[in-house]
Amino acid sequence: MEQWFAALGTFEKVYWVTALISSLLFIILMIMTFVGGEVDDLGDVDAEIDGDTGIGFQFLSFKNLMGFFTIFGWTGIACMNEGYSHVVTVAISVFCGLLMMLAMAALFYYLGKLTSSGSLKLKNALNGVGEVYLTIGANRSKMGKVMIKVQGGLRELEALTDENTDLKQGDIITVTQVTDNGVLIVNKNTN
Repeated sequence: MEQWFAALGTFEKVYWVTALISSLLFIILMIMTFVGGEVDDLGDVDAEIDGDTGIGFQFLSFKNLMGFFTIFGWTGIACMNEGYSHVVTVAISVFCGLLMMLAMAALFYYLGKLTSSGSLKLKNALNGVGEVYLTIGANRSKMGKVMIKVQGGLRELEALTDENTDLKQGDIITVTQVTDNGVLIVNKNTN
């Protein structure tokens, strides 16, 4: 291995060292990113800053630079193996490295957008079908609770009814209205 490396010219050595070291760091960063590890201790310049309103699309970050150098190194090695000149090798490897930075910036930008606000919008329960959990008094006389699927999750929500009889536990209901203070108005489901 030492003989092989010693036989390389300076230009080739730079590309091999760049490719190997940056590949190792890139793999470590990607593993830590996807398993939730903190990489701030490694000098991550795209870490959150207090009071920051969000940069959004971050082209220049430590992760992206590692991606650049990884692709830069391996593309350069491939170009040299094909017999390209030094100028062409550098041009192609820089171009490919920049493409990698752009792809990674876009990836992390869109991954960051995958979060949800977590806000429950009770209007989404309108016309939903559920089941009485705690008895609801007739003619809005007593607040009860219903179990209903809203925004992909089963929720226990307060409810009133305009029916002339109490709605008992296990009755199937339909949401007909949502009040301004977040109480569901339900009727017994006749279907």
